Amino acid sequence: MQNKFLHRAFQLALEHSSDGQHGPFGAIIVKNNEIIAEGWNAVVASNDPTAHAEIMAIRKACHKLGTFNLSECTIYSSCEPCPMCLAAIYWARIDTVVFAASHEDASRAGFDDSFLYEEMSKTWMERKINAFREHQDEGKIVFKKWIDNPLKIDY
Repeated sequence: MQNKFLHRAFQLALEHSSDGQHGPFGAIIVKNNEIIAEGWNAVVASNDPTAHAEIMAIRKACHKLGTFNLSECTIYSSCEPCPMCLAAIYWARIDTVVFAASHEDASRAGFDDSFLYEEMSKTWMERKINAFREHQDEGKIVFKKWIDNPLKIDY
């Protein structure tokens, strides 16, 4: 395999999923041609539905670099990131995503996110989960105070 970073993501997925307690996903974050962090799926092992490989790698990279901004980084993932992971990648400002298997491949293996892709395109009122909007004026006050806070750090 030519891409050593993608190969490492595969290794993590294979190594950690063999125990049945971790899903078959691995991810690494690279900056300046150096691996900054590695992650693998730990949803079942940690009882944390957000413990996807990409999320785990992002958390470790941010901790190691002491920043929430991972611009100038590339994430290599054994599979196309799910909607949650893709959102986290955008929030972390990662510049590039390189992946191997598609979300269709993941779906055939039992990891079907098509429902989430469909739900995200709907308004909050049309989604399957019960959602209620209340106290809109009070909710806006929080943002007003944030906007006026001279100590805030924009992100």
